[in-house]
Amino acid sequence: MIFDDITDAIGHTPLVRLRVPAAEGVEVYAKLELQNLFGMKDRVAANIVLEAKRVGALVDGAHIVESSSGTMALGVALVGTALGHPVHIVTDPRIDRMTLAKLRALGCRVHVVEAMTSHGWQSARLERLERLMADLPGAFWPQQYSNPDNPGAYRKLAREVLDDLGSVDVLVGSVGSGGSLCGTSRALRESLPELHVVGVDCVGSALFDQPDEPRRLQSGLGNSLLPKNLDRTLVDEVHWLNDHEAFAATRALAAEQQIFAGNTSGSVYRVLTDVASRAEPGTRIVGIFPDRGDRYADTVYSDEYWAASGLTDLAAADAPEQVDYGTEVDRWSRSVNKSGQDLDRYLVFVEANTTGTGMLALDLTAGLGLRPVLLTGKPERYAGLAATGAEVLVCDTNSPSALRTAVQDRFRREELAGVVSTSDFYAPAVADLAAWLGLPRNPVEAVRTCRDKSLLRRRLAQAGVPQPRFAVLDEPVTADAVAAAVAEVGLPCVVKPVDDSGSNLVVLCHDAATVAAQAERVLAVRENVRGMPTARRVLVEQYARGPEFSVELFGWAGESHLVGVTRKSVTGGPHFVEHRHLFPAPLDRADADALTDAARRAVEAAGMTLGATHTEVVLTERGPAVVEVNPRLAGGMIPELIRLATGVQLLEQQLRVGAGLPPELAAGDTGYAGIAFLLAPEHGVLRAVDGVAAARSVPGVVEVTVTARAGATVRPPVNAYDRLGHVIARAEGPEEVDAALTAALGRIDTRIESEGDQ
Repeated sequence: MIFDDITDAIGHTPLVRLRVPAAEGVEVYAKLELQNLFGMKDRVAANIVLEAKRVGALVDGAHIVESSSGTMALGVALVGTALGHPVHIVTDPRIDRMTLAKLRALGCRVHVVEAMTSHGWQSARLERLERLMADLPGAFWPQQYSNPDNPGAYRKLAREVLDDLGSVDVLVGSVGSGGSLCGTSRALRESLPELHVVGVDCVGSALFDQPDEPRRLQSGLGNSLLPKNLDRTLVDEVHWLNDHEAFAATRALAAEQQIFAGNTSGSVYRVLTDVASRAEPGTRIVGIFPDRGDRYADTVYSDEYWAASGLTDLAAADAPEQVDYGTEVDRWSRSVNKSGQDLDRYLVFVEANTTGTGMLALDLTAGLGLRPVLLTGKPERYAGLAATGAEVLVCDTNSPSALRTAVQDRFRREELAGVVSTSDFYAPAVADLAAWLGLPRNPVEAVRTCRDKSLLRRRLAQAGVPQPRFAVLDEPVTADAVAAAVAEVGLPCVVKPVDDSGSNLVVLCHDAATVAAQAERVLAVRENVRGMPTARRVLVEQYARGPEFSVELFGWAGESHLVGVTRKSVTGGPHFVEHRHLFPAPLDRADADALTDAARRAVEAAGMTLGATHTEVVLTERGPAVVEVNPRLAGGMIPELIRLATGVQLLEQQLRVGAGLPPELAAGDTGYAGIAFLLAPEHGVLRAVDGVAAARSVPGVVEVTVTARAGATVRPPVNAYDRLGHVIARAEGPEEVDAALTAALGRIDTRIESEGDQ
């Protein structure tokens, strides 16, 4: 196997079958992470450093500072120096001479603290690190105990195991920073939800509600502090071994399996033997072996060290004692894990809609037993935010690095239930943040594809999904490029940005000159309404003629559930603004099936798998043509229509799956619901909207809302932001809904002072 760079050689470690007593058909494997260049933490260092460079948290040539007395120090030294960064390692006197020699050989500056502080050696190292960071402006601290890129590094390890074995029943791993066992088990459970996870800790470690004993001799597992990366809810069973048992198991691993390893691997080996002895035939068990033995020549493998440390004075058990969780232990014991059951759990929102579903979603979160948190750059944009009771964290939500820092600083991983947003502008940021944290999500590439209509068009074309003909214009827009686009698409055609929303800058063009002019208008917009840079590309597409619909699908557990089809009415060209919806659309079975099939194919081609998608389709003479796949709930109050017609609160279901909870999609009441939007018939200043009470009195009308304020400048709609309000109605049939909406609109008078009268 050939690699172009030393960091590319990280991973690809062997999986070795062990010979241990077990029932026939039980398979036990050791994932030899100790075969990495310096040890298992090579994976962590590579992932953390490379991700930091990708998101801009680590600039070229900046110092890297880390606190470690073992393999993390070596991993950071390996990756950091290979990428041209000065590396500083803060450690303590327990560091072995072999590790110290390697660090210095790699060119690291090693800082050794002299004494323990309030929480042992760990707190002493962190205090020294803080002083060092203050002296090195711009330095980067990998923060292995809190950085989700630590557990994230083990997604590759999980993939290697699955590639080799196909499936696993039990995973056994040590617990220290919370990275390897939590990261690997979280990734495996995405495809193996029944995986049983066994954590290996040491006597004297505080990780699983045991009293802390800082003078324990084991290294590489256990902790005096509770690392933010530790997600104890992933662990089904926990074992504790004392120093004597761990060191003896390490020697037994070398003698019995010819694996010369460190005490962490030895502890995992001892627990593997117990798990295997209790396993049913056909069980497949994998243990993660992190550390090699050369660091432990003067400790684990030294009789003199054993004698000087009084190791043999500690009791050593041949098998674990089953204890109730919380019982103080001093020798090998095991328990069903019950930690983390009473934790406050949070659902994090990355921005939200400023109207409609935005504040409602925060309110609904409490009903799921979760606490809402809003990450926002401008809390003042949200009317009614204080009334929701949501915690607000202010940060630059347009910066991936700032989003990550806000979450990392505020939460322990086991406190997080999910990351969501009700704003489609932030769907890619949500997918990226959830992937970083290992939370429920759609694939990042799928969301980005849906948000960029040019990428979506190409993906649908590759999959053979019916859609309008299209072309893409980039800067600069030349006459030849426009002519080629028009020749490809035909006239009239629709010109739009590839990444905006609400029909903004969508125009029907009848000639090449208009296409060119509209393309220039699109490209002139450098930021969207949320201050994000635009894609600066223009989609030119065939004008699809026919009635318009949207298909509301909901992905869960590998299936795409049909919620229903919405009939949509839009204003005539040159602008296309939705002004009326009806759910469910009154369709014959053949048309409904054709629309649904086209939407499912489009969603599958895009790669969306979780939660709501809103697919816009035109039913042309030749059949359905997919216009857009939106990676979110429908807008335009369609979720409220679905609730009125079926009883399904789709927004709540979206929050449920975002938090890893199963959706409740079974429809109750059947009926029809519709919405009609108030539109300005002319340019001018809105003076008043009269007749609202009369509109509310129309039979079947359930809501009349005016969103525009008196004194606002209004215009005939160019995009969805120009709508003045809405009327919602419900009835047993579609005709009654349409009649109620029309009657209510007829009683409303928008008094507008025209520009010529001012």
